[in-house]
Amino acid sequence: MFSHFLIPTDGSDHAMHAAQIGIDLASKVGARVYAFHVLAPLAAVAYFTDVIQHSEDSYAERAIARAQHHLAEIQTLAERAGVACQSGYAFDRRPYVAIVGAAKMQLCDLIVMGTHGYTTLDRLLLGSETNKVLTCCSIPVLVCH
Repeated sequence: MFSHFLIPTDGSDHAMHAAQIGIDLASKVGARVYAFHVLAPLAAVAYFTDVIQHSEDSYAERAIARAQHHLAEIQTLAERAGVACQSGYAFDRRPYVAIVGAAKMQLCDLIVMGTHGYTTLDRLLLGSETNKVLTCCSIPVLVCH
């Protein structure tokens, strides 16, 4: 069966719903979880603005603090359920690549993630990180809606 779940989060209600489902499942099967958050790298224009204002690290610091907050929420859910939980984050312009990479690096055997429930047209126009993970990943993915 599954023994190590990757639970990516963007802090949204959909992601937290998926996290709760993943943690409940992990509790029932005796699995552990790895919570993961992907941060968008600083765009070049914004970087130069920060440098001019003498606060070049401020974007990264704020982004990391936000990631740690989202990851702490999942860690709290896991602690309450008695599930072992580690966490991490990465900077990447393509969240789906970072998610799949983290799952492989952490030797996860299941990815549990939410979907925002876009309609077909929205998914076509906006894309879906969940759909991208599904199409490029050999690890099973449990999609929670």
